[in-house]
Amino acid sequence: MHLVDAVRQGRPGAAAVDVYETEPVVDTTDPLLRMDNVVCTPHIGYVSTDEWEVQFSDVFDQVNAFAAGVPTNVVNPAVLDRRRPG
Repeated sequence: MHLVDAVRQGRPGAAAVDVYETEPVVDTTDPLLRMDNVVCTPHIGYVSTDEWEVQFSDVFDQVNAFAAGVPTNVVNPAVLDRRRPG
């Protein structure tokens, strides 16, 4: 059963959705967006204000380190040896 049908039938009585079958959700007529018993977030429902600040502060630090030529938290460091000259 599709979530929309289930919620309409009251089983479950409500839903909170952060991930969708098709993303991004741009169709304002999407049934999930129009249901009073459904909360929809734009794929960031897990993020609190504090977590957002910590995450993006860390991301910006990593971008700045890369731009300065001293990358941090590199998952595949072997590619650094193959970088093209700037």
